[in-house]
Amino acid sequence: MKMVLHSRRVAMEAKKRAQILLDIDESGGRKPESVSTVTAKRGVCANTVTNVRRKYAENGIDAAIFRKKRDVPPVAAKVTGEVEAHIIAVCCSAPPEGRERWSMRMIADKIVLDGVIDSISDETVRLVLKKQNLSRT
Repeated sequence: MKMVLHSRRVAMEAKKRAQILLDIDESGGRKPESVSTVTAKRGVCANTVTNVRRKYAENGIDAAIFRKKRDVPPVAAKVTGEVEAHIIAVCCSAPPEGRERWSMRMIADKIVLDGVIDSISDETVRLVLKKQNLSRT
């Protein structure tokens, strides 16, 4: 449900920016609306109208309507390919003496003890194994 709400919100923001562009359009011999008229009509602040206008002038319509995608995620991924490889190697190795198979917690503890990563949760281990379609047997 969150994804639907998020995409709906993004679509509404894009629609509002497109409407602002139409309101301030000077083509076709029509007189553009003033910033104060657009702010009252669309329920946005004057900075929004100015920013949409500036982005359109500098970078075109896509930049004015849609948000720029991030080049780098806000938080770097903790689990790299090397960490995944160690998790898989531990999972595929023989379990500790007295155990029939590895538990998620034991795999996580082993990875930390081997110095591969500072800390990792058993849920992260489960997700890595699920992604690789592996079982602990």
